[in-house]
Amino acid sequence: MREGRLIVRNSTESNDGETTKQLSEQEVREAKRRGSPRAAVVLESVRLEGQQELERPNASLAFSGLAAGLSMGFSLVATGMLHAALPDVPWRGLIENLGYTLGFLIVVAGRQQLFTENTVTAIIPLLDNKDRIHTFGNVVRLWSIVLATNLIGALLFALLVFHTGAFAPDVKRAFLQIGETTLSYGFGSTLVKGIFAGWLIALMVWLLPAAEHSRLAVVIIITYVVGAAGLSHIIAGSVEALYAVVAGAASWTYYFVDFLIPVFIGNCIGGVLLVSILNYAQVAPESLEAGEG
Repeated sequence: MREGRLIVRNSTESNDGETTKQLSEQEVREAKRRGSPRAAVVLESVRLEGQQELERPNASLAFSGLAAGLSMGFSLVATGMLHAALPDVPWRGLIENLGYTLGFLIVVAGRQQLFTENTVTAIIPLLDNKDRIHTFGNVVRLWSIVLATNLIGALLFALLVFHTGAFAPDVKRAFLQIGETTLSYGFGSTLVKGIFAGWLIALMVWLLPAAEHSRLAVVIIITYVVGAAGLSHIIAGSVEALYAVVAGAASWTYYFVDFLIPVFIGNCIGGVLLVSILNYAQVAPESLEAGEG
C-alpha cells in the first residue's frame, strides 16, 4: 500500500522541532475525518441553511414559526412539573431547569423556525451576499413572520394551559411562579440577561454543524445553562410571562415594556453582534486571501 506522509508538530519540542510519522493513505483520511472542521466550513454550513430559510415562502415560515412557539411551551410544562415536585431548597433550580431544554429539543429536532436561531442563520447570508439590499429585505420578512408567529404560538399555549384542567393546581401554581419571576427583573436586567441568552443560543446554532452525532447534547447543555442561569429568551420567556398575564398577575403593558422590548434588543445584540458578525469576521479575511490568490 502506498504511504502518505503526515507532518506532526511535537508540542514537547521547540517551535522549530518536527516529528515525521509515516501513515497509510487510509490513516491520513481517518485523521482528516476525525479533525474538527475549519471555521469556514462551519460558516458555509450555516450560510447554506440560512439561504434556504430566506427563500422559503411566507406560509411555510408562518406555520413553522407557529409550531415553534407552541413547542416552546413544553419548556414551561417540564420546568413547572419539576418545580412542583421538588422541595423548596437552594438546589431545586439546578434540577428543574433540565425541563427548560425540552422545548428547544423539539424545535431543533423538528426543524421548526425559532426567532433567536435566525439571529445567526439569516444574518450570515446577509453579511456574505453581494446583493445586500435584497437579502436585507428577506431578513426583515423572515424575522417579522417568525417572531410574530412564535409569539402567537406562545400566547396560544399559555391560554390553553391556563384555561384547561390538563395540569394539577400545584403545577399551575408553579407555572405562575415561574412567569412572575421572568417578569420581575426590570428593563435593564432583562436587557443584559437577553444579551447572554441570545449569545448562547446563537452559539448553539453555530456549533450544531460541527456537532454531528452530539447535536442533541449541545442543545441540552447550552439551553440548560440559559435556564439555570435565569437568562432571558424571547420565546421561552414569553410563554412564561404570558402565562402570568393570562392569569391576571401582570399587565400587558408590563409584559411589552419590561420584558418583550428589552429581551428583543438583548437577544439581537447577543446573536447578531457577538456571534454572527464576530464569527463571520474570523473567516472573511481567509476568503479574501483565497480570492486574491
